[in-house]
Amino acid sequence: MGMTDNLLSTGQWLFTALLFVLVLIAALRSVDWRAFRNDDAAQHTLFGAAVVLGFVWQLRAGISPGLAIHIFGITVITLMVGWALAVLAGLLALVITVITGREPLMMFAANGLVTVMVPALVSHGIMLWERRRNFRNFFAYIFFCGFFGAGLSVAAAGVVMCLLLWTSGAYSFDMLVHEYLRYLPLFMIPEGFINGAFVTGLMVFHPDRLSTLDQRRYR
Repeated sequence: MGMTDNLLSTGQWLFTALLFVLVLIAALRSVDWRAFRNDDAAQHTLFGAAVVLGFVWQLRAGISPGLAIHIFGITVITLMVGWALAVLAGLLALVITVITGREPLMMFAANGLVTVMVPALVSHGIMLWERRRNFRNFFAYIFFCGFFGAGLSVAAAGVVMCLLLWTSGAYSFDMLVHEYLRYLPLFMIPEGFINGAFVTGLMVFHPDRLSTLDQRRYR
């Protein structure tokens, strides 16, 4: 989302840094590193996604600092390699944006939490919900996990970011509504479409690349 220096208070900076570290530790502990080292496809997906996202995130729009708009793309990565590796791919992409000067290093934890971790966890949660519902039609996976999951993930990230900026006093609630929140449903549409389209293509041509897809469940 592009939060810049001096937008968060010291307390919020420390709080987001703590949450960032806790989620990162959970992600690192969730990865089966032995299987990952032996899985060339997963390695190529992770590093390829990091490079692609790193360059896609260079393209953004926005007027006020911290209220930038860009495609996230975290949902499709989460469905391909799981939430933990998706978090790592997103953080590597964020490193690219720091190197290119699009993001400040001091806000790495806050931006990582909002731009990467929240969307990945929301996408993972929706995938688990779809799995527990035990739908038998593969369109349920495409719609709920791909289209709907991506739109909801960007909405959740946007709300979290606005709460941080509002509670820090950087912006008034009215300004956040006027410049960002009222447009949030419009942001959800392209995010859902792009991620959903990629998920659909993978499900048709390379379903084996979707590690969260249980092909035996769909008929």
